Amino acid sequence: MNPELMPFDHRPDPALGAALRQALTAADDAAFVARVLARVARAPIAHWDVLASWARAGIAVAAVAALVAGFLVRRAVTNPTSLEDVLVAAAGPSARALVISSRPPDASVVLAAVEEP
Repeated sequence: MNPELMPFDHRPDPALGAALRQALTAADDAAFVARVLARVARAPIAHWDVLASWARAGIAVAAVAALVAGFLVRRAVTNPTSLEDVLVAAAGPSARALVISSRPPDASVVLAAVEEP
């Protein structure tokens, strides 16, 4: 490796160190320590409490998902369509011949676009 491309200097960067000290220096160290100790003294939130707060929204989403799934299953049972019909409708008339053809397509036509002239 060429050292000019990736210079590495193990010594501290004085400009970066000064910028970090300025950004991380608190105006009132005692107040900062008091805030940290007050936060540590609070009782931690149990994981179950967090999950319980999501319960109502989760139940509502599950109910809506069940209704949509039931609607889609009922629609599929009452109006069955084959995969071939879906593919032909989605792809258009040019793909219709490919989907319902009994012969596979000629691979040389597909590979001709990839070959170099």
